[in-house]
Amino acid sequence: MDSLLIAAIVLVGLIVLLWVFPVALWFQSLLSGVYVSLVQLLLMRWRGVNPRTIVYALITGTKAGLHLKANELEAHYLAKGNVTKVVMALISANKANISLDFKMASAIDLAGRDVLEAVQMSVNPKVINTPPVTAVAKDGIQLIAKARVTVRANIKQLVGGAGEETILARVGEGIVSSIGSSESHKSVLENPDSISKLVLNKGLDAGTAYEILSIDIADIDVGKNIGAVLQMDQAEADKNIAQARAEERRAMAVALEQEMKARTQEAKAKVIEAETEVPLAMAEAFRSGNLGIMDYYRMKNIQADTTMRENIAK
Repeated sequence: MDSLLIAAIVLVGLIVLLWVFPVALWFQSLLSGVYVSLVQLLLMRWRGVNPRTIVYALITGTKAGLHLKANELEAHYLAKGNVTKVVMALISANKANISLDFKMASAIDLAGRDVLEAVQMSVNPKVINTPPVTAVAKDGIQLIAKARVTVRANIKQLVGGAGEETILARVGEGIVSSIGSSESHKSVLENPDSISKLVLNKGLDAGTAYEILSIDIADIDVGKNIGAVLQMDQAEADKNIAQARAEERRAMAVALEQEMKARTQEAKAKVIEAETEVPLAMAEAFRSGNLGIMDYYRMKNIQADTTMRENIAK
């Protein structure tokens, strides 16, 4: 019974020891040439670090020829970084002769960028298709261009560098400027590579996380005749202005006509008023002896002759 009790105690103690101390992981690291003490593995657990992730990263990096430190990997893990992806990125960069150390790789990873994808893009450049860019040449013809931008990641600019949106915006601006400075749209259609050369020489990748390798014009379509449209709009605007001025002059003429009619009516009223005073004046002239009967008949004869001549003239 005593021997069974001792064996049971030893077995329980061994199980507790294996549960507390990751002996299998320690033995695996020891066989792989990476020495991590049992105490260090235990402290990793107490600090909330997954020992398996750290040990596997150390083994993978060491087998690939890297010199990694467990404390650095543990610190990056505690900073919520992706230890496995950082180590894989360092291995890829080392095999591709790309200068990348652990400090830079961990900074890129903590900045929210995919460091492994960035290294792969440095080896295998990426092609970005721009949306249709509309520009107008000096002869007024609209051109719609599409470009393919070949870029590779700039490892040194991944932290703080601008992304793809900035590249697309700058390339679009360069295409608009290049087409706008062309004398004729025909010259652009005949030699589209002149656009890519002009845009590429502007250093559009400055301050970005990418290095532009080439800019190729994939397609150019002819759009509207913007010059003719602008001339038509200008002619329509001039017509509207002329119509407005003519309407203003017509309104002024109508107002003047109404004013003249009012004055004519006023003059006619004055004439009628004056004519009503003629009989009174003639009567007064008869009474005072200033007008005789014969003078009156002569005046009537003259009026009759005048009326007859007016009727004949009409």
